[in-house]
Amino acid sequence: MTGLTAGGKCLPAQLLVAFFCFCAVTQAQVAAGPGTSPGAAPTAAGEGQGAQIQVRKPPVFTTPFRVDVNRVLVDVTVTDPYDRIVTGLDQSNFDVLDDKVEQQILSFNTTDAPISVGLIFDSSGSMSDKIQKSKEAALQFFQTSNPQDEFMVIDFNERPNLVSGFTSRFQNLQDRLLFVKAGGRTALLDAIYLGMEEMKKATTDRKALLVISDGGENHSRYTVRDIKRMVKESDVQIYAIGVFEPLSSRDRTPEEAAGPSLLSDLAAMTGGRMFAVEDPDELPDIAEKISIELRNEYVIGYKPSNLVTDGKWHRIKVKLNPPRGLPPLQVYARTGYYAPAD
Repeated sequence: MTGLTAGGKCLPAQLLVAFFCFCAVTQAQVAAGPGTSPGAAPTAAGEGQGAQIQVRKPPVFTTPFRVDVNRVLVDVTVTDPYDRIVTGLDQSNFDVLDDKVEQQILSFNTTDAPISVGLIFDSSGSMSDKIQKSKEAALQFFQTSNPQDEFMVIDFNERPNLVSGFTSRFQNLQDRLLFVKAGGRTALLDAIYLGMEEMKKATTDRKALLVISDGGENHSRYTVRDIKRMVKESDVQIYAIGVFEPLSSRDRTPEEAAGPSLLSDLAAMTGGRMFAVEDPDELPDIAEKISIELRNEYVIGYKPSNLVTDGKWHRIKVKLNPPRGLPPLQVYARTGYYAPAD
């Protein structure tokens, strides 16, 4: 099988878009995430025919490809049993179902196009003992970016605050984050709402939010239902780093206990992921891992054979047909899209 260079895909907001995050595994190469522990070295090399694991750096920028308005674009990410990003599958390794109807794949590509990322940074009182490592994680994410990328930052406690609009000079963001202090309650949903609104000002076609929070929502005007609807209608991918207290912690509030499911649900809707962290020292490595995932995505395009302009939610499922001998692989994918209405 011929290996391919993995990367992101530019997804115009006005197109009918469905996102799937998907890092693929091949017999040729697998991208190891920065958070992978040394003990995660065992691979499928001994099980398959020539399968190998290779550490992979974020690929360089290449020209994105575009499709017509009747085409659904699917961004895909696959991980191995050790949660390492994997690359190298070809078109024959994927099946796409739209409302349970198998579709013909018309395009298959891997690129690393420029991306606009909004950082949603929790500075509420519950983050007081984690805020320094959270700042380091944000900096690590910025440092692994490409020159064409742009970023904006929102910090929040009792209300969201736009720290900086979109800029490609992440050094300025670093300086502004230094002055952010922890305190107050947690308006997480309001911050995500503001982030989604600010993403409309992005100058690139690929958009993502990175949420760093303990998920302890307790002070928003918007409801979970409001935000979930907004997220499902958007072309913004959501990744989250959930900084949680251990389950055994007596100080864990009901809001914090609900944090993991809230962040996980929002990320899963868009094909992103939520990484749960109990040790703040792990935050910078996780942030770098997410940065690499965003730049290693397969993009599958298809024209729905059953397309109807009914304005309704259409479910999508991507199935993987991996090469023989590989271990079980995990697929992360957006759950569907809203069709255009007449």
